[in-house]
Amino acid sequence: MKLIKTLIPDVVVIEPKIFGDKRGFFAETYRKSWLDEVGVPSVFVQDNLSRSKQGTLRGLHYQYRNAQAKLVMVTRGAVLDIAVDIRKGSPTFGKHVAVEISEDNKRMIFIPEGFAHGFAVLSEEADFQYKCSRYYDPESERAIRWNDPELGIDWQVANPLLSEKDKSARLLSETPDEELPQFTDLNR
Repeated sequence: MKLIKTLIPDVVVIEPKIFGDKRGFFAETYRKSWLDEVGVPSVFVQDNLSRSKQGTLRGLHYQYRNAQAKLVMVTRGAVLDIAVDIRKGSPTFGKHVAVEISEDNKRMIFIPEGFAHGFAVLSEEADFQYKCSRYYDPESERAIRWNDPELGIDWQVANPLLSEKDKSARLLSETPDEELPQFTDLNR
């Protein structure tokens, strides 16, 4: 396993070791001990899988109560994955990380609690799989508008296919403080 740091230190790209031959390949996609060794919390309680067609954009979603850390990967196709720091008081508040993950590069991304998350499908179809550290809580689910000009995200998709919820999401600046997570500096 190889860890790749991003511009936001809490968001980590993970490249698993791939063992391949003429039959195909094998890779471990989760091992609690590797993540523990590098200080990435790794207790997951729920796995999710979505299939989306090209041009679909899902996000930017988060839960303000029962915040979820996520370990995300693509098992078919390719997506541009986005994590936005929405932790009030964070030195990287409003900044984002954008990483292409695909069945070809087999990368995974660890997204900690306190981040809004979304992805845009770049291939004809994509199967997107992710582990969550807490159960889905529909009452505390919120979204930040995907095209918030203050975030400056280049989704690499023209005229995305969006849900009604994502079309009508608030800008980050319109989101009440009580619906945003607070930053805690664990290095103090």
